[in-house]
Amino acid sequence: MPQSKKRTAFDFDKVGNVYATLIAELGENPEREGLRQTPRRAAAALSFLTKGYEETVDGVVNGAIFETDNDEMVIVKDIELYSMCEHHLLPFIGKCHVAYIPEGRVLGLSKIARIVEVFARRLQIQETLTLQIANAIRDVTSADSVAVVIEAKHLCMMMRGVEKQNSVMKTSAMLGGFRIDKATRSEFLSLIQ
Repeated sequence: MPQSKKRTAFDFDKVGNVYATLIAELGENPEREGLRQTPRRAAAALSFLTKGYEETVDGVVNGAIFETDNDEMVIVKDIELYSMCEHHLLPFIGKCHVAYIPEGRVLGLSKIARIVEVFARRLQIQETLTLQIANAIRDVTSADSVAVVIEAKHLCMMMRGVEKQNSVMKTSAMLGGFRIDKATRSEFLSLIQ
């Protein structure tokens, strides 16, 4: 899958001008009092919502890998997740559950949530996001067995199109032992319920 390029700078003026044009194309006056600062505010919001393009996994992990004799499953569940769908540029909101079985190394607890954030703050689809997180956890920890489940509500499905308010999309990525060993996979799935 093609990788996103790393963003080196965010041009607030350029993006703000695009928002001003968009507001005008909607039939609004971008110079009226309530909208005068909107292009700049919207550009700042978009910069924050896509800050994952300025971050790397190595940067957020920052060396927080520790040797261990533990070989039991490590799970972090209910990690809040906010992302934007690449198809409509609308948010999807949910939670992420991550597990891995250490093979001599564990990752600092908060770093798991930071890895989720790096990829969630980029434009993509949930299916891709799930696999990106799983691959990153595997790469950082050198663990063969990694599992990621994401449950999210998509505003592109709730606010437009079919307008189904209670729909939840669930995706999973099971690597190594979680894919081939039914008991390991079942243990993980039961523990995140």
